[in-house]
Amino acid sequence: MSGKAREFPRVKAVRAYTMAASMKDQGSDCHDVVDDHWINGGLAPIANPMSGYLQYRAFRKSWGINALGTLVVEVEADDGTTGVGVTIGGEPGCYIVERHLSRFVEGQDPRDVELMWDQMFRATLNYGRKGLPIQAISAVDLALWDLLGRLRNEPVYALLGGKTKDRLPVYSTTGRPDLAKEFGFVGAKIPCPYGPDEGDEGLRKNVEFFKGWREKVGPDFPLSLDCYMALTVPYAIRLAKELEPLGLKWIEEFLPPDDYEGYGEVRKALRGSKVLLTTGEHEYTRYGFRQLLSSRCVDVIQPDITWLGGITEARRVVAMASAHDVLVIPHGSSVYSYHLQYAFRNCPLAEFINLSPKADKITPYFGGIFPDEPLPKDGFIDLPPRAGFGVTLCKDNLTRPYQRSEKESSQQANQNIERKVPEKASFPF
Repeated sequence: MSGKAREFPRVKAVRAYTMAASMKDQGSDCHDVVDDHWINGGLAPIANPMSGYLQYRAFRKSWGINALGTLVVEVEADDGTTGVGVTIGGEPGCYIVERHLSRFVEGQDPRDVELMWDQMFRATLNYGRKGLPIQAISAVDLALWDLLGRLRNEPVYALLGGKTKDRLPVYSTTGRPDLAKEFGFVGAKIPCPYGPDEGDEGLRKNVEFFKGWREKVGPDFPLSLDCYMALTVPYAIRLAKELEPLGLKWIEEFLPPDDYEGYGEVRKALRGSKVLLTTGEHEYTRYGFRQLLSSRCVDVIQPDITWLGGITEARRVVAMASAHDVLVIPHGSSVYSYHLQYAFRNCPLAEFINLSPKADKITPYFGGIFPDEPLPKDGFIDLPPRAGFGVTLCKDNLTRPYQRSEKESSQQANQNIERKVPEKASFPF
């Protein structure tokens, strides 16, 4: 005889925070750093979509790569348990969460992640589909998974089906691949310094730059190149061919994310090359990744779990990739990607973006948001046996710009709790 399922807590409130403007802490925006930080171009130039404009070429912050900043979403159940998700989005993202998305979450059973994700996605179609609205949805979704894990006293990877690997190896994105090797990372990725607008001289400098690091790390250390949407089809083909003899492992995000045909052209031109093609950091939802996967134009997709739609959407993308024999190596995301990667076999390698200013220390990816964020050691990221995503939110530097009252949250919750249910069955299509 089966027992009655216990009554599950419902979501009581949704809260959205950003970081105080005066704080020099990147939080969940990895580009919101000090001016001389390596990821801003402090150690070497970094090619980017704005490199064609001399005014904005030297430093990425000059054109506002960090304009939005941190977005932290906290969901609270009616028993007081909380869950946390993060993304980039700042105050605009806070507005979307508090004034729009919260109505689809407050009052809901936190186990109904598919229902809430679908409603949030459909309700933002008129202004969403990619970018900020999906990033806001991602933070809400991650907070719900964190809450669910805490309510069940299980890590998120267990909710996703359990571990498929005992340990997860890590490579480092860095301005100092020599130090990454010393730290024990299994490989490194460096930014491409020069774009097409800097001509043949820039191309030669790119080759010399990569060659210099190859000599420092040795012939067998995997070394990749991040091009951050900066190149063109002809330039990407030429650069990959020039770097292949130097042991380039992969060339990443070499075109704007919407240039699906261009990615296909590069794939065709490099057929038979040992250089892997990767992209997806700035792609969103299963619909965007479907285009990448169906065209078979890349070997690896790199969704950011805090951007593409959260865990609920990421697990669909990972399953799609598996059906196409494509690996998934998420961009950054820290604990939010680690839990996903432990749960799926086609996620064999994690990325750790070294966000110390000179790339000479191992520091938390999310800055001071999570004081107990797990860090890689000896080439692995091991997760502590904690519920949810296993990290604790520090609110010291957070502000809530669009605060709502408990009464407003309660009114929205009641609309979901008391919603009408179908009384008469009908054929659904």
